[in-house]
Amino acid sequence: MCGRYALDAPRSQLSRRFALDECVELSARYNIAPASDVAVIRQSPEGLRVLHQLRWGLLPHWAKDPAIAARLINARGEPLAALAATPAFRDAFRKRRCLLPASGFYEWQKTAAQPGSARKQPFYTSLQSGEVMAFGGLWEAWTAPSGEVIRSCCIVTTAANQRLQAIHERMPLILAPEHWQDWLSAPVDQAAALIRPCPDGDLQSWPVSLRVGKASADDPALITALRGDER
Repeated sequence: MCGRYALDAPRSQLSRRFALDECVELSARYNIAPASDVAVIRQSPEGLRVLHQLRWGLLPHWAKDPAIAARLINARGEPLAALAATPAFRDAFRKRRCLLPASGFYEWQKTAAQPGSARKQPFYTSLQSGEVMAFGGLWEAWTAPSGEVIRSCCIVTTAANQRLQAIHERMPLILAPEHWQDWLSAPVDQAAALIRPCPDGDLQSWPVSLRVGKASADDPALITALRGDER
């Protein structure tokens, strides 16, 4: 799964990278957690590429209880039949796909800290190029009894590529730039063909501080690689 990530790129960089027609102001964030508002790129009805903030944790339009969103931060991308048939994701996968920009993401590796005990070591993964990556996502709009409309999202995941398998068995769906538009607007069968691990050589990973496990921690030191004697 993908439960924490970072985005520290300024608005100007995001606008260029994703050819945005509209982009809200964003602050650098190094520990983005579920239930927070996150940057999401969608295609508007007019065909414009826009970046707004949506709540992380998908809240289906038919939901009776908004608490369901806490369980829907990720959508497992395979088998495709399950994604396309699962009520929580089915409509969004067909009609409401989006991109979530990220500088990198965290996954936790199980390690033997001492004989007879175990702990999880967080690793930070980014693109080798240093560019902002794009997760494939889904979004929804839910109307509360009060009339308030809550727009929410989740991250599609896939099996980890060979590089990341030693850290975690799952990874976010990372889309190459040439596939961004297809994910946003192509027919569902074309979008489905994009659900696969990204190439091993595209990514780099390193161990980082255990502080990332605290949602209140949010500073650049979280993505700094640990030295060998700090692990």
